[in-house]
Amino acid sequence: MSATTTANNNGGVSVAPNSDDPNLKTLVEFKKSVLDEQKGGEKKIEEINSSLDAVKKQIDEERMQLDELRAKLKGVNEEKDADYPKFVELRNNLIEAKNQMRSLDDKVGQAKSRKDRSEMSGLSKALEQIERDIQTKKLSKDEERKLVARSKEIATKLHTLKLVHKKEGQYREMSTQYDELKSRVNRIFKQKEEFGNKIGKLKESIEGLVNNREGLYEERRQVIHTVREATAKLEMIETQLNAIAFKKNRMAQNETRQKKQKEMDERRVARHEATQERTRRDKEYQERWNTLKEAAQKKMSSGEKLTFDEMKLIFGDAGSD
Repeated sequence: MSATTTANNNGGVSVAPNSDDPNLKTLVEFKKSVLDEQKGGEKKIEEINSSLDAVKKQIDEERMQLDELRAKLKGVNEEKDADYPKFVELRNNLIEAKNQMRSLDDKVGQAKSRKDRSEMSGLSKALEQIERDIQTKKLSKDEERKLVARSKEIATKLHTLKLVHKKEGQYREMSTQYDELKSRVNRIFKQKEEFGNKIGKLKESIEGLVNNREGLYEERRQVIHTVREATAKLEMIETQLNAIAFKKNRMAQNETRQKKQKEMDERRVARHEATQERTRRDKEYQERWNTLKEAAQKKMSSGEKLTFDEMKLIFGDAGSD
């Protein structure tokens, strides 16, 4: 700053630091520090706004991911609601069928049941033979009674074996359906767990981002408050600087007016002195002229010869060349 006053960045007027005001240097240095504080705060606000934009964008992206996962989880839950009751019902039916087969095995005889099941065709043939013997052979009552008893025994066992065979077929079919449905239900629960874990992590991440965003908002509010305080300080400083500048300008104007007045007074005095000097010289000239004229007249009265200049003195106008 080389001039007496300079314009600051806010459009105000400040005084150059070479002013005689003792507070000026302190004010200028204080203003510089406050300006630095203001600019630093504004830069910090820009950085915070940039961080906020990034955090908001990430929150929006993760919320979209969360909505997608929830939609997928909803579909998986709908599958579970449709399949899990079937799975439970099939599991109960399978347990009941297994219990029925165990009961039938007890009737057939656990030890020989598997062998008897493979000999169903033989039992059928044996039953047919007994029925033919009863119908075609001449039998005593005791022999006929024994064959009838044997026929009932074989028929009962054959019926039980057929029933076991049928139940085993149903059980195998039911077991196959149960395994397929169990695999499907396990897959559904695994997907539920995976989606649930992902949703939990995303919710935790979003919560952290939201907390971060609120922290940035609070930090920005504090920085804005600091910048506003700096602006208020600058306004007060500028008021003081303007007052100093006004005082300095007024003093400079007074000095200029005084200087001009002094110059005018000096010129007036000079003119007066010049007039007096001219009057004095004119008076001296007139006195000298009168003396010379008087001497020339005396010379003329005595009859002496006059020079041209002496004649001019006697007959010319006073003060003429």
